[in-house]
Amino acid sequence: MSITDITADTASPAGTPALARAMSLSASAAKRVRKLAEMEGGPDIMMRLSVSGGGCSGFQYGFSFDATTNEDDHVFERDGARLVVDDTSLDLLAGAEVDFVEELAGSYFKVNNPNASSSCGCGQSFSL
Repeated sequence: MSITDITADTASPAGTPALARAMSLSASAAKRVRKLAEMEGGPDIMMRLSVSGGGCSGFQYGFSFDATTNEDDHVFERDGARLVVDDTSLDLLAGAEVDFVEELAGSYFKVNNPNASSSCGCGQSFSL
């Protein structure tokens, strides 16, 4: 597991600059993650973002909450909120930002993924 401050300029174990494989939380996403973590059980709770095959565009995002990390996890922090991403998912999410959007139709986490060539209408799946 590695914990990365979003502003850090360090190298990952593979020698790739950490910022090249970094992810970020917007201010609104960090605020929402903190609130949900408190509701889920406390300060050890992190939001886990993963990518799996499926969805209408080929890959789909998965969000969950977790209090533990695995050896291949990367943890990104902002304003006390933590985002955990496994190494394989990070390959597809490098440079992405997780935002929290509030609209009349509802509120949701949105992944702004620069690696996605297209995404579905709901924003929960993407292709490369």
